[in-house]
Amino acid sequence: MATAASGRSGFLDMNGYQWTVLFAAWLGWGFDVFDGLLFNYVAPNCVPTLLGLKIGSPEARSATFQWIGYLTAVLLVFWAVGGIVFGRVCDRIGRTRTLLLTMALYALGTAACAFAPNMAVLVICRIVAALGIGGEWAAGAAMVAEVVPEKRRVEAGALLYTSAPLGLFLAQFVDQTISGVVLKGSPETSWRAVFLCGLIPAAVALLVRMWVKEPERWKSAVDESEHPRVAELFKPEYLPLLRSGLSMAVVALLLWWTNNAFMPSVASGFATLEASRLGLDKAQTTAMVTAWRTEAATYFNLGGLIGTLLTIPIAKRFGRKPMYAVYLAFSAVAIFLTFIPEWPPETRLKLYGLVGLSVFGMFGSFTYYLPELFPTRLRATGAGFCYNAGRIVTAGMAIFVSIMASQVKAGEAGTRALTQIVQILGWSGAVAILGLLFLPMVIETKHKALAD
Repeated sequence: MATAASGRSGFLDMNGYQWTVLFAAWLGWGFDVFDGLLFNYVAPNCVPTLLGLKIGSPEARSATFQWIGYLTAVLLVFWAVGGIVFGRVCDRIGRTRTLLLTMALYALGTAACAFAPNMAVLVICRIVAALGIGGEWAAGAAMVAEVVPEKRRVEAGALLYTSAPLGLFLAQFVDQTISGVVLKGSPETSWRAVFLCGLIPAAVALLVRMWVKEPERWKSAVDESEHPRVAELFKPEYLPLLRSGLSMAVVALLLWWTNNAFMPSVASGFATLEASRLGLDKAQTTAMVTAWRTEAATYFNLGGLIGTLLTIPIAKRFGRKPMYAVYLAFSAVAIFLTFIPEWPPETRLKLYGLVGLSVFGMFGSFTYYLPELFPTRLRATGAGFCYNAGRIVTAGMAIFVSIMASQVKAGEAGTRALTQIVQILGWSGAVAILGLLFLPMVIETKHKALAD
């Protein structure tokens, strides 16, 4: 494309248009994560309201743990469906069109949650949002990989993923501002206003529509070949690529979602128990809950941001396979250290930074590694399948944690449910050890140009 190729190269050897493409995809993925995780932050107010329970009661906390697991499972399953379906759509109709379509879909689905009268309608709205959330990643990652210079794919891919922790920061900030400040005295309605903020990505979609064109690499490939099919990924020539990407993505998904989905509620649970021990009143308890949730999210997201950027020097110097070995080993250590020992609650919140550095940081590699594996005509299909198929397995883990929490009687929910979930989170570090056993099937892509 003339637009993409013209102009002097600037920082990281990229011209203005290439930075525009990266910025558009960066916004798309950041708001993708923002919309996807909003429910986890509003759940302590949303779930009791829709179920007719008293906010903050033991019954409400138990139900909240349960529904976080169920809604996370729903999100993950339909995120996977959206990623696989829209990955194929992306290889057929183009990266830009798919990015625009999926962003509009998850923005509308998330905003619609604000009007849910019951849990059934909320589930339907989350399904709509999940389809768009799953489809956006493959379009953005493929577009960036095909537009930026070959030697800058790693840097561009890692920079693209830095929007994920920032998206979580934004979700945390929006919830804290609306629920903790603007509508502080109205927890029954504040969560609806938080969901309405999910419309923000619709405005960003206009930027994509006006300024970003289809990559020339994709246009050339689609003109010369038949439409891609998911079944092609299982052909002998592509199956090793599929195994390589899928094995690392499944492990990373299990680690990230298991540790992140319950983080706001775990922090809230610790804060509520500590406030009860100290004899704090309702206002003081609410303030402590907000502060501890913010602290856990800040450490986790800041660790994730640093971990994502660290994939650049490790991947470029040592290669993709050694990088995964480092992150998996560190993930196991970080998770065991954070959740197995009997730490004071505030110490455990700070240790979320190590979990973010390892578990969250590992994800920073998929935006460049998965597109590197597949040829242009199958790039979004293959990357989307690898990145999203594992979410179905991850959904099972979320349901398992929810069932464990729901088995606790209401009168014991405050302590036992929290203790059980922390124990489960601790032993999730075994998943990282299992991931090390998959390393022999990982294909090294260091110094390899994108296949056309």
